[in-house]
Amino acid sequence: VVVYFYPPAFTEGCNVQAHTFSVRRSDFDAAGATIIGVSLDSITRLNAFSADPKYCAGKIAVASDADGAIVKSYQLKVETSTEPFKDSRGDVIDHAFAERTTFVVTPDHKIHAVIGGVSPTANVEAALKAVQGLAGPKS
Repeated sequence: VVVYFYPPAFTEGCNVQAHTFSVRRSDFDAAGATIIGVSLDSITRLNAFSADPKYCAGKIAVASDADGAIVKSYQLKVETSTEPFKDSRGDVIDHAFAERTTFVVTPDHKIHAVIGGVSPTANVEAALKAVQGLAGPKS
């Protein structure tokens, strides 16, 4: 399972990352990986993001971690903005956000790879490389 944490939906980097995951979804499927995106957004906001053809295009599952419990269990940083800011749709984001980090988790629940500190596109490509490595060579 690829669990990717991202700051608020409908923001520049998140838009790119979600779109890239959706475009590469068949490659993740071929490697036997499921993708789920997690953010501190409300489920209503995430459902809209997930369905939007410009972003997840209905291809990526999303989870709302509005109380931060999942983020905390992965020991990720949560950042807050001193001023509310607007997303790419013009809506105000007034909640905290998790750092952009992706985990590749094996079927036995072990973390195989942690990917952070790279661009949204590089994050997706590194996650794909990690799951392809787990899938082994093709016969």
